[in-house]
Amino acid sequence: MSKPLLLSREDAAAARRDAVVTRQTQPGQRRCAANPGPDLDRMVTRADIALRDKADTKALEFEGYATVYERGYEMWDWYGPYTEIMSAGAGEYSLKTPNLDVPLVLQHMQLHRIARTTNGSLLLNEDDNGLRTLAPELDPTDLDVQMIAPKLRSGLIDEMSFAFRITEGVWSPDYTEYRIKSYDIHRGDVAIVGFGANPFTSGGLRADPDLRSLLRDAPDDEARSVLGELLQRFPGKQRKRFVEEELLPLV
Repeated sequence: MSKPLLLSREDAAAARRDAVVTRQTQPGQRRCAANPGPDLDRMVTRADIALRDKADTKALEFEGYATVYERGYEMWDWYGPYTEIMSAGAGEYSLKTPNLDVPLVLQHMQLHRIARTTNGSLLLNEDDNGLRTLAPELDPTDLDVQMIAPKLRSGLIDEMSFAFRITEGVWSPDYTEYRIKSYDIHRGDVAIVGFGANPFTSGGLRADPDLRSLLRDAPDDEARSVLGELLQRFPGKQRKRFVEEELLPLV
């Protein structure tokens, strides 16, 4: 007989404390929403996605973070809500896997791959922010790239996720927080997605001739025209970051 989910965080923690064997027991039916669903091994984040036109080719460059580190976000298990934290460096050993096989996909759909580590079209590494994802040469003739590019540019899509296995983790003493200390991403994926669990990543699109030299050397009218066009490609929070990081240093 199934039992209902306990929606109170305190009730969920008490039930979890009574049920789990040790603090190293992994969350059961781990998910990012109250209702059970199929995406139990995936975490979605929002983390500075950028799509850039390559200056010297027709290719596109995608950059983002498939997860962010040391920031709590709400997750759910059978008992109810809890806070989850991904430890800095949690992917260190997995990323050293010989012949690491991780594709960049759309919405975790494996047939919709646009880059892959095995052929060098996808590069993954950890930094202070999280799991950095770089696809430096996306094929603009690929139908999936053609579909997703304008959505990234407009800000309709601005989140990432990754599919992985938890290899080490621990509950806090009160069972309200679960810290993932290590994960395995080999034969998982990094994905451009719609909605997800972790609110700390964001997305957008950048154009890439060298903006600094372009604005510095162009006549005023032309510079304003170029600037206006570029700003249209920076929805919301990307526009703020663009102004702070690219324009203000020029003033």
